[in-house]
Amino acid sequence: MRIRFKKWARPELEASKFYIDNPEEYKGKWETLFKNKATIHLELGCGKGGFISQIAPKNLNRNYIAIDLVDAMLGLAKRKIEESYKEIKQKPENIYITRYDIDRILNIFSPEDKIGRIYINFCNPWPRGKHHKKRLTHTRQLEKYKQFLEKDGCIYFKTDDDNLFIDSLTYFKEAGFDLEKVTYNLAEEKDFWNGEENIETEHEKMFKEQGIKIKAAIAKNK
Repeated sequence: MRIRFKKWARPELEASKFYIDNPEEYKGKWETLFKNKATIHLELGCGKGGFISQIAPKNLNRNYIAIDLVDAMLGLAKRKIEESYKEIKQKPENIYITRYDIDRILNIFSPEDKIGRIYINFCNPWPRGKHHKKRLTHTRQLEKYKQFLEKDGCIYFKTDDDNLFIDSLTYFKEAGFDLEKVTYNLAEEKDFWNGEENIETEHEKMFKEQGIKIKAAIAKNK
């Protein structure tokens, strides 16, 4: 997703108490940033923060980290997060956002970080064959996530793209994940996320209005 440069984003991020500008320094010790020892859930490619700004304030007993590569995106996510916590009259103490290239994710996470869940929501489908390795769900990426995702930890994946979804199911199997749940039409599922609500972003709502079915999967790390 392309977004216009926002000159205010970098200064606001640097001034934010929940933005981390040096994530490599926290490899193996992300827990030290939080005021509790709750499990950490990670969102890869958080974009404008439509998902993370909803789920984190609703689950103050969990810790969250969200990653994106674009300052403008993270700046918008930061503002959404602040608004969400303001609504519940809480400080954003169970969430951190950071700018990093997910392709180099092993530079910032290790098994000691105890990542219990990974969210991948509507990531770039990279439709051209020569670009498939850039997909966040590609086998080579999943092999990296397995190195810090806890045993029995899960990847929660959603997409509007049929080809990406079908290919991703193969990627999960190739990387040794168990596919616990799979749906080609999330709207028809009553309890797909095992008792947790489906957090809809602006894009998800837009796709549904266009008649595009949302595909979803839960893949467990064995």
